[in-house]
Amino acid sequence: MQADDRTREIEAPADLDLLVARGLKKSYPTGGGGRLEVLRGVDLSTRAGEVVAIVGESGTGKSTLLHLLGALDRPDEGTVLYRGEDIFRKSDEALAKFRNREIGFIFQFHHLLPEFTALENVAMPALIAQQSLAAARPRAMELLEVLGLADRASHRPSELSGGEQQRVAVARALMNEPGLVLADEPTGNLDTRTADRLHHEILRLSREFNYTFVIVTHNLTLAEMVDRVLRLENGLLHPLTLSEAGPNETDI
Repeated sequence: MQADDRTREIEAPADLDLLVARGLKKSYPTGGGGRLEVLRGVDLSTRAGEVVAIVGESGTGKSTLLHLLGALDRPDEGTVLYRGEDIFRKSDEALAKFRNREIGFIFQFHHLLPEFTALENVAMPALIAQQSLAAARPRAMELLEVLGLADRASHRPSELSGGEQQRVAVARALMNEPGLVLADEPTGNLDTRTADRLHHEILRLSREFNYTFVIVTHNLTLAEMVDRVLRLENGLLHPLTLSEAGPNETDI
């Protein structure tokens, strides 16, 4: 990918927008009675099938932004449109159903349930949506096969390697065929070789199945592979070329 491709405007073509965030602001109370302003008016558009990386120093609000995009939290100000619908007009109950149906989440720590098998962990979003395990099993097994884990379906998390556990978490995020997948440092606690394999899996899933990913990462290798890189700085998003990160910088 050429550097010019990664410096496109934050805006995406309106007819292809999957998610559009406008003017997102979020602050938190401080011990002295004031408020810490984390997001100061973030704008972001993503297209269907696009992979966007968000980088920035620790504590700049990257996880906060993902929580707002995924409706895990509500902004102080601003809107998030998903397929043209303002998601924060929904009630808390409706938002929970929306998250389960339309948003997949991948975290740095996989958060698999230790008492369940890999297949059952993958199927969990469908079970939460009141689908039976028998009905969910074919889709869960299909995802395990896609991610090279068909032979590990009956294993519990303690019987899987770190990379296998994270691939189970990726499969779980895709279980309900979400339109948008949000990943917060998905390879942060994996060794370099395992992380690189998972990076390629994420890109392959996007290309082959048109999944949209927004990924918070400090990993330059992953940032080099995605469609756009944005830096969160001083509460705002800015387009970024990798040359701006510094030639020897590994933590962006």
